[in-house]
Amino acid sequence: MRAEPFFGPDFTLLQRQDPEMAQILLDELERASGGLQLIASENFTSPAVMAALGSTLTNKYAEGYPGRRYYGGCEVVDRAERLAIDRARRLFAAEHANVQPHSGASANLAAYAALLQPGDTMLAMALPHGGHLTHGSKVNFSGRWFDVVSYGVRRDTEQIDYDEVRDLALRNQPKVIVCGATAYPRLIDFSAFRGIADEVGAWLLADVAHTIGLMAGGAIPSAVPYADVVTFTTHKALRGPRGGGILCTAELAARVDRAVFPFVQGGPLMHAIAAKAVAFAEAAAPEFAGYTQRVVANAKALCDSLAAEGMRPVSGGTDSHLALIDLRAIEVTGAEAEKRCAAAGITLNRNAIPYDPEPASITSGLRVGTPCVTTQGMGPEQLKEVGTLVAQAIRYPENAAEVQERVSGMVAIHKPYLSEY
Repeated sequence: MRAEPFFGPDFTLLQRQDPEMAQILLDELERASGGLQLIASENFTSPAVMAALGSTLTNKYAEGYPGRRYYGGCEVVDRAERLAIDRARRLFAAEHANVQPHSGASANLAAYAALLQPGDTMLAMALPHGGHLTHGSKVNFSGRWFDVVSYGVRRDTEQIDYDEVRDLALRNQPKVIVCGATAYPRLIDFSAFRGIADEVGAWLLADVAHTIGLMAGGAIPSAVPYADVVTFTTHKALRGPRGGGILCTAELAARVDRAVFPFVQGGPLMHAIAAKAVAFAEAAAPEFAGYTQRVVANAKALCDSLAAEGMRPVSGGTDSHLALIDLRAIEVTGAEAEKRCAAAGITLNRNAIPYDPEPASITSGLRVGTPCVTTQGMGPEQLKEVGTLVAQAIRYPENAAEVQERVSGMVAIHKPYLSEY
């Protein structure tokens, strides 16, 4: 297997120095490129992003911000961070950007630190209805440090009830309202949330970790014009390195920067920041807009295909890169479906559906996403076939080898990097 496009020309050095680790990398490459990757929160980065991520910038310690470091010798990495900040601001039309957060969770922690004190009230989407751990789960810092009021989706439409959100806001007077989700397939009405936040005098925080790439490409409306603070990740549909970021108004810039450093984090990962800058430049290219539109079109095609196979899409469909699938009609749990798909070379994840009768470790649903397969050059026709293969793998586990053979045929044609780079 040719490893150079994935690991760089120095991979042969790793093979000589640490063959055990080199083999692990090759095994992961074989796993990822040998099957269908339908995890909604994953993607394949470009070789340019990986080159920056594996660069000499990993060696530089740079606590602080460009021009205000606590270490000498930062004049070069300052240029890298300023470039990432400028590109992020232009890409998202934001007044301020902080590119130092290590992840989406750390970005949320910093955003809360900038806006809240322990014990303050925040209103956010419930995890079982599609929210995130950092939106107030009791096992997370957000649920332990803040007084969290949760909203969810209606039983009949399985979509956000904005009247309920408003009622909860009026009743509880939160200091921050959080909108955004990890397993909600529909568009979020940021304008409605802005109106509710203004009515109760709350800050509006949009956690768009999942959809920031689609916003960058114009495939869905942006949260930036409506939210006071926007947190995001760089490694999903945005196709960047694993990491996070924060966008905010000029009014909150100093508070957000102080919350990231020195309150939440120490030294930034300068190699990751450089890779983020590369990803922002790629997302600003005209081709990226077409990519994000194809991601959404592919998600709709996959959703429709699964529906035709008797697997009900939650909320009746999708407007984004992911779909949430209710498996109760075919009497298979999400955990079992995930296992059966894995045996057939299809990687996806079990996921709770709204009002799920099963525990989170089992679930009644699946979450599927199309960023990876779209990067590989697949289109709606291929995604219809993917839906059929997922259904076959789940319904007929005894035919896993046959399904895997068909999967192998698809990925042999549509390889990572082949079409988009």
